[in-house]
Amino acid sequence: MSRIRDIANLFSGSTDAATDAEVTAAINSHNTSANGHVKRGNTASRPSPAVSGDVYMNTQLGYPEFYDGTNWMAIGAIPTAPSSVVATNVGTGRAYNNGSASVAFVAGTVPGSTYTVTSSPGSYYNTGSSSPIVVTGLQSNTSYTFTAVASNVYGTSSASSASSAITATTVPQAPTIGTATSGNAQASVTFTANATGGSSTTSYTVTSSPGNITASGASSPITVTGLTNGTAYTFTVTATNTNGASASSAASNSVTPSASIEVDFLVQAGGGGGGSGRGGGGGAGGLRSSFGASGGSPGTPESKLLLSPGIQYNIVVGGGGAGSNSSSNKGSNGINSSISGSGLTTKSSTGGGGGGSSGNTSGADGGCGGGGRQNGNNPGGSGTNNEGFSGGMGTNLNGAGGGGGTSQVGGDSVITSPAQIGAAGGNGTTTTITGSSVSTGGGGAGGGEDNRVQSGNSFGGGATNSNGTQYTGGGGGGSNTDFGVGSGPGSGASGVVVLRSPVQAASTVGSPTYINPSSGIHVYRFLNNGSITF
Repeated sequence: MSRIRDIANLFSGSTDAATDAEVTAAINSHNTSANGHVKRGNTASRPSPAVSGDVYMNTQLGYPEFYDGTNWMAIGAIPTAPSSVVATNVGTGRAYNNGSASVAFVAGTVPGSTYTVTSSPGSYYNTGSSSPIVVTGLQSNTSYTFTAVASNVYGTSSASSASSAITATTVPQAPTIGTATSGNAQASVTFTANATGGSSTTSYTVTSSPGNITASGASSPITVTGLTNGTAYTFTVTATNTNGASASSAASNSVTPSASIEVDFLVQAGGGGGGSGRGGGGGAGGLRSSFGASGGSPGTPESKLLLSPGIQYNIVVGGGGAGSNSSSNKGSNGINSSISGSGLTTKSSTGGGGGGSSGNTSGADGGCGGGGRQNGNNPGGSGTNNEGFSGGMGTNLNGAGGGGGTSQVGGDSVITSPAQIGAAGGNGTTTTITGSSVSTGGGGAGGGEDNRVQSGNSFGGGATNSNGTQYTGGGGGGSNTDFGVGSGPGSGASGVVVLRSPVQAASTVGSPTYINPSSGIHVYRFLNNGSITF
């Protein structure tokens, strides 16, 4: 007190301390929020600003509260469940299978000091002190709902009602790398797309190492240009959707661009025609190839063609030779097939030799030799080295010789019972240059007496009196009787030219069949004359 009071007077029966002005002022100044005294009232009347440790009786909610420095907390009450839970997908920049959702909620009438949000399925969760709470680790392209609970020192509320479902989206899964194939200052890179991350993939990007040179496209393969010839490169691929770019694929094989494109080839010439008058079988057209074996002996594969972009390369597909139209003429030779162009040493295979006839008895030379005629020891024609084999011999009182094939000599006629049966033609060659098994270059069978004939082989050569199978370069079969009696000799089959390239052609002429057996392989099968430009 500011002055000395008479204690006896102050506390006499006639004095009321409650009405004493000085006492009342002292009490009122002490009974404040700052001094931590309990106040009461509704939620809106809480002391503000509050100080950590303040106590308040909330008459609206019906429980006492204390201020923990951040929030007013119920004393002795477990929180009530949150409500109005709303989840929002947050996919931007999220790695594949690490999706994210922002989950908002409204605190219950008894709020908690912490809140936990949990997903279904997966039970992915996160905890925070207020709304919203972000939950991560969600699996891409998966539907989720979420519930929330509140906790304080006295316990945990029941779970809220579940939110509406959302689908977690992320960047795509990294593509699976395929094969890189080099060209002139460029490379074509194949890959396999994987999961989209729940949002459609819009593009793919290929990046070189070294150089970080990029190219983008909507699908495989993608061609990267601007590379340096003579430098070795590997490549990785990423996929992009509205959420961003995926992780990089594994690195591709190493390739070194050059000014030339390495192209496999098969050049099969036309087959020779059969001879008349128990004539020899026509020889198959010669075969030259870099994919598998060429024909003849030694029959080793040749080097690939080195073709330049922008150059037109001309294709000639040789036709088959006609069967003999006179006992004095052999069957006609087949026509050569070839590929040629500026800067390229022409690759040409030789047409098959015609079969011998009654007045012109030996088989003709060619890519594969024609068979010799019956009556006398009539030799077959010679094949061309590394293209095909010789024709077989015809003998007296036996059948005519078979035409040579690209992998076997034509059959010699032998004494048989009954005699005078024509010999089989030589076998052809099987290749998978088109992506499937293809056989070419079988020799035609020789003719025999009185329709006693040998079957043709299974590789394209004609049986006696029959034509060779088209586009295989097979030889025609020899006739069984003198010209003009019975069936005449068969014609040889036309040839074929096949190119197998790592780079798709810019243009073609001649309507070749286009075959794409796998990514990064482009096959062109010419059945007629034409051209190709890369």
